Amino acid sequence: MSVGVRVLEASGELPQFRLVLLHDSEGKVIALLPATSLLNLVSIWKETGRQLQPVRGDDALRYFSQEALKYPEGQAKLLSLKLLVAPECANFEQMELIEPHSGLSFSIVAEQLREGTVCNFSRTAEEIVAQQPAGDDVAQITRAVERFTALRVKQRLEDTLGLPSLSATMQKIIELRSDPEAGVSDLVPVVRLDPSLSAQVMSWAASPYYAAPGDVSSIDDAVIRVLGFDLVINMALGTAMGEMLKVPEDGPRGATPYWLQAVYNASFAEQLCRAMPETEDSPRPGLVYLASLLHNFGYLVLAHLFPPHFIMLSRYFEANPHFAFDTVEKQVLGVTREQIGSWLLDSWSLPKTVTTAIRHQNEADYQGEHSQYVKILFMANRLLRQQGLSDGPLEEVPEEMYAELGLKEPDVAKMLRRLMRNDDDIKELTALLGD
Repeated sequence: MSVGVRVLEASGELPQFRLVLLHDSEGKVIALLPATSLLNLVSIWKETGRQLQPVRGDDALRYFSQEALKYPEGQAKLLSLKLLVAPECANFEQMELIEPHSGLSFSIVAEQLREGTVCNFSRTAEEIVAQQPAGDDVAQITRAVERFTALRVKQRLEDTLGLPSLSATMQKIIELRSDPEAGVSDLVPVVRLDPSLSAQVMSWAASPYYAAPGDVSSIDDAVIRVLGFDLVINMALGTAMGEMLKVPEDGPRGATPYWLQAVYNASFAEQLCRAMPETEDSPRPGLVYLASLLHNFGYLVLAHLFPPHFIMLSRYFEANPHFAFDTVEKQVLGVTREQIGSWLLDSWSLPKTVTTAIRHQNEADYQGEHSQYVKILFMANRLLRQQGLSDGPLEEVPEEMYAELGLKEPDVAKMLRRLMRNDDDIKELTALLGD
């Protein structure tokens, strides 16, 4: 199970409107709004005086998959529920209603909505983007912190956020990660001096996912023979970030577990990188792995900074599973996980390739610095979403992206199937990281 459905696009002869099932202690309500618009829960609460919440995605699937809803009588009964109707519905005599979780689709005439309550609760992506204040990422993060928390922004924004400081071990590991000349001989002494990290490294090396031949008897053996420099550094950084900011318990219902999503994205992105033709400026697999492992780090930061608003954000994701997460976050908080995650990692001196890839990972047409890293993250995440292993609206990978990365679609599909066959081993590795 994951959060996300197929992106809805205008198609067909009739205008399309989306059905959303809401509920509270008083009962069920159906909201109707343009298919490509966002349902603004705050507007509904103000208009109705009720704290209506979206049902879980799997509950919506069961409800709208009822056999009776395939026939006009059942559809008429559905529309006899309390209806909240966006004003755009009044512009058409006939329209098609769709429900994205179940795929339910049927046409109606405007007369069938005459008993509905008209209220303005829909927003387009263009309207949401237009309302965003001007300024760079730091200005927008600062504005969001001031607006939604009691924190007072200090001269150094990172001092405001109330995050624990990085340990001496983690600071040294970040230095090694940023040093292109560093190697195993520099890393092993750092691991040996930290008992907690030593224990983690030994448990990773013993994991079935890496299938090391023979017993792993020492830190040197674990790092040099089994895991390697890149993997130890990346896993150490990932777990340190995860321990600093715990995975929220009140995230979107049905979401892919945080670490499972992180490990799948990292493993798949690294495989994509290694399959690319080697050139002088080819992406480094270790940095691709790290960027993908931390691609969703900003999610943890949002949950840490904005606890009450994060709960509301989770309900918005559930009510709008076809909408890009970053657009929903702009609507609710005015800042995205990519902005705040990449900024914070940059302030901790992680490599620019990593922070750039995280910041622009949703931009298929990105052509700036480190664009290949960005496109690898985009491709890995979109393909994993289609398998229910990553959250977000289901989108196709542009055909030209395969060519830009020097990859062939059938080969990538085989790599994904091979990765998914290791599902049990990946879950065991995930358990060692945090979930």
